Amino acid sequence: MAERIYPSSKPNSNPPQTLNGNTNPTFPPTKSQLYGATRPTYRPQPKRHRRSCCCACFLWSTLVIIALLLIAAIAGAVIYSIYQPKRPSFSLTTLKITQFNITTSKDESFHLNSNLDLIISAKNPNKEVIFFYNPINISVSSNGVDIGDGSLPAFIHGTKNATLLRASITNPPSTILDPVTANSLKSDLKKKSGIPLMIQLNTKVKVKMGGFKTKKVGIEITCDRIRAVAVTTKGSKSNSTIWKFPESSVAKCKVNLRIKIWKWTF
Repeated sequence: MAERIYPSSKPNSNPPQTLNGNTNPTFPPTKSQLYGATRPTYRPQPKRHRRSCCCACFLWSTLVIIALLLIAAIAGAVIYSIYQPKRPSFSLTTLKITQFNITTSKDESFHLNSNLDLIISAKNPNKEVIFFYNPINISVSSNGVDIGDGSLPAFIHGTKNATLLRASITNPPSTILDPVTANSLKSDLKKKSGIPLMIQLNTKVKVKMGGFKTKKVGIEITCDRIRAVAVTTKGSKSNSTIWKFPESSVAKCKVNLRIKIWKWTF
């Protein structure tokens, strides 16, 4: 009889290798093999270094800004103490309204036709400060109603100087008034106290102090509480009426800076 060979019952001394290369994977795979339980755990790197860099940059930027502001403040204080700059002053010296007519057209609309001549005195009280003015826009109103517009050319205001600014203000006949405004102006023309007026000048100015020059800054000059009194003049054929600001009076004007930041004006 042939001999039968039976398999050995001893366990295999070489276990199967796993997925990581040590042993062979078993089949079917276990849950740990399916979901990668043997993979190394992900550990995020600390971000302390990046945060510290951001904090350092912010700190240095803040210190630089503070230093620049401090230097600018010191420089401004030094310049002010040396030159002691003062604002220029403006005053209305002469005002004459040679024409002020309110007419009614066929369509029953009211039209204003006006002509004004004025002189404004500008004084620079500084010894070492010069002002450079851009062209000046002038508007004249009465109780909020625009009765004339004009302009003045650019000029240089020297030290310890008084300059007379002469301007002609006109309003074309095409200006249409509503009935309430027209009746109010007609009533003011008949008053002995005169016509209430307000004059506004808008421009930009640059200041020079020694070798230092500033950037152009907006400036608004307002002359209010002005009244032009009616005066009748005799002519060869007929008498005419004009309105004058009393020559013995002087109306001081307010000077305000207009600083524009983005869309806002202060």
